[in-house]
Amino acid sequence: MSDANNSSAPGTPIHLWIIGVVSLLWNAMGAFDYLMTQTKAEWYMGKFTAEQLEYFYGFPVWVEAAWALAVWGAVLGSLFLLLRKCLAVPVFLVALIAMAAATIHNYGMSNGMEVAGDAFSLIFTGVIFVVSVALLLYARAMKNRGVLT
Repeated sequence: MSDANNSSAPGTPIHLWIIGVVSLLWNAMGAFDYLMTQTKAEWYMGKFTAEQLEYFYGFPVWVEAAWALAVWGAVLGSLFLLLRKCLAVPVFLVALIAMAAATIHNYGMSNGMEVAGDAFSLIFTGVIFVVSVALLLYARAMKNRGVLT
């Protein structure tokens, strides 16, 4: 066996495990929120006003689909990152595009800001967007370095 075969694939950097686990936990929170909203969990949704609940439960089908793609795509992207699979890149990209579509509806095509009642929702959405872009760029960098196969 030659050493040339072993040296062509870089080892897994510790930051990949850290970012992978943190991103999986982060995206699991989004998946949890999605599940609680979709199942109309009383204990979870009870903190919202009647107007907010009507807004959440009244999303068009395409927004529901975009939200599902964004949430589950992000979870899957994190899993692919931990599994060192280059599929993390296109999956994170699809999740980002889906999130952008849902966000455009929620804040540009509907009264989402009015219903939310504060700027926190918009700021938090911005944070989610920044994290999503960062995960996509990180996965792409790891793919380009040969860490993801």
